Order: sequence, then C-alpha cells, then structure tokens
Amino acid sequence: MRAENVTFVTEFILVGLSNHRKTQILLFVVFFLMYSATIVGNLLIIVLVWTNPCLHTPMYFFLTHLAGLEICFVTSTMPQMLAHQITGNGAISFTRCVAQMYATTCLGCIECLLLAGMAYDRSLAICSPLTYTAVMSRKHQWQLISAFWAVGFLIGSVNVTCTISVPFCGSNHINHFFCEQPVVFKYTCKETRYTEPIILIASTLILVGPFSVILTSYGCILYSVFRMSRVGRRKALSTCTSHLLVVFLFYGTLIFMCIRPSGDEVIDRDKQTAVFYILVTPMLNPIIYSLRNKEIHKAVAKQLRR
Repeated sequence: MRAENVTFVTEFILVGLSNHRKTQILLFVVFFLMYSATIVGNLLIIVLVWTNPCLHTPMYFFLTHLAGLEICFVTSTMPQMLAHQITGNGAISFTRCVAQMYATTCLGCIECLLLAGMAYDRSLAICSPLTYTAVMSRKHQWQLISAFWAVGFLIGSVNVTCTISVPFCGSNHINHFFCEQPVVFKYTCKETRYTEPIILIASTLILVGPFSVILTSYGCILYSVFRMSRVGRRKALSTCTSHLLVVFLFYGTLIFMCIRPSGDEVIDRDKQTAVFYILVTPMLNPIIYSLRNKEIHKAVAKQLRR
C-alpha cells in the first residue's frame, strides 16, 4: 500500500443515530431517562443483596456482580453518547475512542463468562444440592469472579491491541454512535492477515466457550428437573427463568449480529441493535430478576418497613 493512502488518525467523527437536531434532542431525553433507570435499578439490586443476610447466597452474589457490570458497561458508552446528542458534535479523540473500545470489549467478555458462571451455579444447586454449599463456598465464588474478570480483560486486551496495531486508512467518520471494536476494525487498512485471525479466534473462544457451558448446565438441569416432583420442578424452574431470559436477550442479540447479511442498510440496523444491548438489556436485567423473585420481593418489603 502506498504511503499517501495511510492516515495517522488523531480523532474520529461518530455519525450517531440521526443528523436531525430535533431527533437528537428527543433521543437525548429518552436515553437519559433509560440510563438513569438502568443505574438506579442495578444499584437497588446491589443494595438489597448487601443489606439483607437472607440474600447472601451464591446466586445473588453473582447477581450483584452482574448488576455492577451492567452499570460499568452502560456508563462506558452512554455519557459520551448523551454529550454528542446534546451538542450535535460526534468528535472523539483517538485515545478516548480506544479507551471506550477497550472498556466495552472487556466488559462484554466478562459478561459472557459471568452468565456462564451463573448457569453453572444453578446447575450445581439443582443437580448436586448435597455438595453445593461446599463446592460453591465464598472462597470459590471469589475465585470464579476473579477468573472471569482476568480472562475477560485478557481477551479484550488481545482484540483491542490487534485493532489499534494496524494503521487506519481513508475517512475517520465512523457510522456508529460509540467506538465498538468490530466497527472500528473495519476502518483499518486491509493488511490484517495476521491480526484478523487472532481477533476471530479470541472472539470465538469468548462466545462459544461460555455459551457451551450454559447449554450443558441447562441440559443437566432439565435432566434433573424431569426426575423431580411437580412442586420441586416448579421451584427449580422458577430459579432459572430469570437467568434464561437474560441469556436469551444477550446471546439472541449476538446471534442476530453474526447472521445478519451485509449492506449499507444493515449498518443502520446494527446501530439500532447496538442500542438494544448497550442500553435496553442492562435496563431490563433488574426488572427481569425482581419481577417474579419472591426473595427480592420480601427484601424490598423488609426495607420499606424499616
């Protein structure tokens, strides 16, 4: 590639969701309310679990980390997006773009692992109740969480390092509303025969590995559930419904992104889909976990009585 075709990018211009000023103001109001609801809802989950000894179980331990992870995930993108919506200026420096890309990639990897860990926890509780307390002790819980964060940041670091190690060519206008690693990677030069396979392998491992654990865990749960009484079956399934809904929302969006066709119209659809997993899913998670959870209802009632 000729030298004049290579550009040393100092900033990117995020196109955003709309160029119409009235639409931008409307989106700012809607997204601000959704962002506030996400922060408040996930903070309530964390506070409820911390202040109620009856919720000090492995399931709620992982739930608090999921809530904290969602707060970090949505905060890594939404403040910047809200600022762009209110000012109408989508400029973002190269350094801030890389930082945002690193945060979202690492946190997304951690969420994949955390959802797998939560499925594993449910399978142990239902399939091996006698050994569950010993296997899922507080020490082992922290070991699992530490491993999730370490591996998540490792995979994210590999993907982002491979992305920024290649020079960027052509326009610095990114047709997105935040710096997402797969989107930014498309704006690199085509000399990616070494970096692209590494990113593909790392992404496949972090998606397929945890998803396989989830499928295996729920396969074991279904096998055990069919051998239970009707009451036991209902109780076992009630503890898994919320997690299954969250997994469906998270992986359903990822699968939709992977099987989509290519084209200009699809790029705009990708941005709409990104809004769903960047903002809608983190906002719905506290609602999903508290809607039919009797223990959460009791904890809320106890706090209100206080």
